[in-house]
Amino acid sequence: MTEARLSAFTGDKARSRFLAAYGRTFDKVWPADHRRLDVPTSFGVTRVYRTGPADGVPFVLLPGAGGNALGWHRHVARWGAERPVIAIDPVGEPGCSTQDRPLADGRDLARWLDEVLAGLDVDRVHVVGCSYGGWIALQHQLHTPGRAASITLLDPAGFGLITKRFLLWVILGGLAGLTPRPLRHRAARRLRNATLLDDDLMGLALASTGFRRRLPAPPPLTDDELRQITVPTLALLGGRSQMYDAAQVAARIRALMPAARADVVAEAGHDLQVHSPELVIERAAEFAAGAEAATGAAGQGHPEPA
Repeated sequence: MTEARLSAFTGDKARSRFLAAYGRTFDKVWPADHRRLDVPTSFGVTRVYRTGPADGVPFVLLPGAGGNALGWHRHVARWGAERPVIAIDPVGEPGCSTQDRPLADGRDLARWLDEVLAGLDVDRVHVVGCSYGGWIALQHQLHTPGRAASITLLDPAGFGLITKRFLLWVILGGLAGLTPRPLRHRAARRLRNATLLDDDLMGLALASTGFRRRLPAPPPLTDDELRQITVPTLALLGGRSQMYDAAQVAARIRALMPAARADVVAEAGHDLQVHSPELVIERAAEFAAGAEAATGAAGQGHPEPA
């Protein structure tokens, strides 16, 4: 591993531009009631935002590739009304975290997340991961199990190879993001990409073009790996996902993951988190509450043995 594998801004000007846009966006969209924490890990210092009550098993929110905590701005206040919420700027993504050691694979990402949770003194969590963040959530359970009371996956990565169709969708979305607002909004409908309609986040996305992301691509999870995920898991899949055939992925999850529920959201694509925020908020909250009721997770103060 070498320094060349670190994610980084292209220079001080690009970093300053991004952080200024991040600050403006944060002040506009984030709940006023929050705590800002910087947690040291073996891979760098991780920025975390905590909101909600002090007691209870928290939601831990992991964004997709190229994202950060602000992508959850529609969700945190609602979830935070019922339980603690921990939103993370992952190391290696454009945000307020800093990376000083490469992340080579899923095992490294699992260790990073576990160190963040240990640094926050959090023993039990409900992990919610979107796309790449969903893959990290599964890696965390595979390699450092014991903290997750449940996992919610939103059109997660790791259920097939990255296809040309998906890469084209990402590229076209990126190009559309550079266009004036009216054109971007029209492109959002044609591309089935609701993120293009979020004017607050799109300003931040433009500022992140000076960031070079160098994190491992998510290899497909094997059948044996999926069988090892025995914690309650909710998978919400976009019926029009550009990443894979949602029906096939749902069938595989149901067949291999003993404590999993897989739901296909018919009109959503890979933009599920932004396309259907109310559905995500309600189903994730219901699932977490059900997992606690079934297992007594809310009353457990220590992780299960690994």
